Amino acid sequence: MAGNDPALKRWAILKRPYGAPLPMTDHAFQHCIIPACGQSYAVDDVLFACRKCGALLDVRYDWDLARPPDTLSFFDARRAAATGRPGTGPDSSGVWRFRELLPFARDDDLATIGEGRTLLQQADELAAAIGIKPGRLFLQYEGFNPSGSFKDNGMAAAFTIARRLGKRRVACASTGNTSASLALYAHHTAAAGQQMEAVVFVGGGKIALGKLAQALDYGARTLQIEGDFDTCMELIQRSAHRLDLYVMNSVNPFRLEGQKTIIYRVLEGLNWEVPDWIIVPGGNLGNSSAFGKALVELRDLGLIDRLPRLAIINAEGANTLYELYNDHHIRFDGGKVGHHTADAYFAMIVAEGRSARTVASAIEIGRPVNLIKALRSLEWLSGVVEQVADEVILDGKALVGRYGYGCEPASGASIAGLRRLLDTQVISPTDRVVCILTGHGLKDPQVTVAYHTDRRPPAARAFPNPPVAVAADIEAIESALSK
Repeated sequence: MAGNDPALKRWAILKRPYGAPLPMTDHAFQHCIIPACGQSYAVDDVLFACRKCGALLDVRYDWDLARPPDTLSFFDARRAAATGRPGTGPDSSGVWRFRELLPFARDDDLATIGEGRTLLQQADELAAAIGIKPGRLFLQYEGFNPSGSFKDNGMAAAFTIARRLGKRRVACASTGNTSASLALYAHHTAAAGQQMEAVVFVGGGKIALGKLAQALDYGARTLQIEGDFDTCMELIQRSAHRLDLYVMNSVNPFRLEGQKTIIYRVLEGLNWEVPDWIIVPGGNLGNSSAFGKALVELRDLGLIDRLPRLAIINAEGANTLYELYNDHHIRFDGGKVGHHTADAYFAMIVAEGRSARTVASAIEIGRPVNLIKALRSLEWLSGVVEQVADEVILDGKALVGRYGYGCEPASGASIAGLRRLLDTQVISPTDRVVCILTGHGLKDPQVTVAYHTDRRPPAARAFPNPPVAVAADIEAIESALSK
């Protein structure tokens, strides 16, 4: 019958208005990231690695069927409407207002609690302090998300799939931010009428109190595992099928689809102009993986005309990517990535008893699950990897607080990395640079207070602002203020 003709069906889809929903299986699918493998799976398949080769998966699209807009300015009206009249619908979400670029879900499945209402700040005072020309440094501040970190972008996407699949138990391994976001979205999903239990694996003593407090407050079942984040991540993947846990870490490819929208908002804040550099902290490497995918998709769709460069910043005490990329020279190499080199490296650090150690708890990860995807982003975006010491990370955090918005320590790695790349002349003072600030300053308040009240020599803290003890009388206050 003519009504079943695939060509007629395709024509009907192509003639639909922008934003009209499509059946998911017509244009979205999961796909192995290794080109030589090339296996594809349905969106509804619950798997977090290729069944054939074991590699990570992407969410891919038939863009002819999904039909994205012809220009990024298509999204301007939605942003203007959301700014003037905030609500809870998809246009008010900084994730779902870009839904034509994430066309894996139907409109009535979308999970949203107002995520993505974040800010790109032109940081001229900070730029002057570190030697960048005015108007060339921008901070993308993800601390304004509902749970206080960038994770909400990814959770909006992952919970959309969890809702569609009818999942009742969602879980993550976490150093803090993931657990807070997971617990918050599970709570709101349950309040909307779909039963959803949040299960969180955290390493014993390895979580910032501000983040743990959120997971507990939002009702997550929190399991403190004997071990670090990498131990928790291994356990959750091994137990997922047996315990019917839907894994919400960034090994879930839909998480990274949501995190792509950070890049869309960066471009939106720059009037859709591409910066020269994107600088991001490197922990589990989900953001750097998502950013590369987002930018290459936009270029391939003709929506941007060039790609920025990418800098991923490790803490020295959690520097897996730095060592593999710079010392062992491992590359994605079009998908011919040297798994044996990485496996030998991980065997070496286990034999040496090494584990990740850094004050930046959000990036205290020794075995990043998105390593191969991050290597792909570095290849696509002519990227670099740098490492910075904890004291320099805390100085970067202090600079952000003084000249912008308070941020968690991991965010300070972006600024510390930028300073290092300026010193080594990899980045020029005239380059247009965007630093990603991943989370709110109240995520690790004990770190902030310790930095400003530490009694070590001032050289250990470049920008301290300690409180001043003053007697309870006006003359003493006047004297203190005159200094």
